[in-house]
Amino acid sequence: MNTLNHGITAVFDALLWPLDLLGRGPALVIGSGIFGVLALLSFKYISPQRAIKAAKDRIKAHLLEIRIYQDDLRLVSRAIGKVLVCNARYLGLNLLPFVPLAIPFTFVLAQFVVRYGFDPVPVHAAEARLLAGQGTTISIDLKHDAASQVAGLTIGYSEGVRPVSPLVRVPSEGRAFQEVVVSRDGEHSIELSFRDGRRETKRIVAGDVEVRAMQPERGSGLVAALLWPAEDTFAPDSPVEKVSFVYPDSDLGWLPGGTGGVLIVFLVSSMVFGALAIKPLRVQI
Repeated sequence: MNTLNHGITAVFDALLWPLDLLGRGPALVIGSGIFGVLALLSFKYISPQRAIKAAKDRIKAHLLEIRIYQDDLRLVSRAIGKVLVCNARYLGLNLLPFVPLAIPFTFVLAQFVVRYGFDPVPVHAAEARLLAGQGTTISIDLKHDAASQVAGLTIGYSEGVRPVSPLVRVPSEGRAFQEVVVSRDGEHSIELSFRDGRRETKRIVAGDVEVRAMQPERGSGLVAALLWPAEDTFAPDSPVEKVSFVYPDSDLGWLPGGTGGVLIVFLVSSMVFGALAIKPLRVQI
């Protein structure tokens, strides 16, 4: 799965870099719209277009029947039943093709979230004194069968990142927490070390730096690979379930930022662009 993500990321890097020159907000809107049109075009070729048109025509005919024979309760009741049956068929013909389209859309959405959903964590002066909670809290979750290894866990940070709280371990849950502050712009590394010599890392981006993609969580398994493609998932034999912290929501100007904002912009933009392309592409939907 990591290899697949590498390939998809390379494709998106090539496709989106011209749009990124316009700014992240416009790039998100235009990129979402383009993928909406591509999805509509794909729908045209994997859906039964003739059957969809026939179902729509039957619905129109039965609605006309209701209009003409509105004084005949028996005919109107029969026509209403036919409309409901045809409508159910119409919905089925439209919904089934979206099942295969959901898979590529998952990859597309994940790429947009890690590219446009977050801003780097803030940078603080090295001598700054912060109150508890003003830094960035690193959260480590170990797998259930490796929970006891949290007792021997240590965390190292690259230069420019310093812990401002002790490492708090919860052996019964296999979890650990530590608050840090970053005093230098750039990409930094969080390194987890275990007593058996195993080491795992998580990237953290801070300050005024241009990064194509970043994610607040590195996890293990298929779901993590689908949702967070900017970093490889942990190997199956790793004791780590996930390492996470909170990135600030992205500032996209007049558009909403963060994961939820990117999803809303993607859905709205793709539907608007798709709606405008229905007639030119001659798609029955």
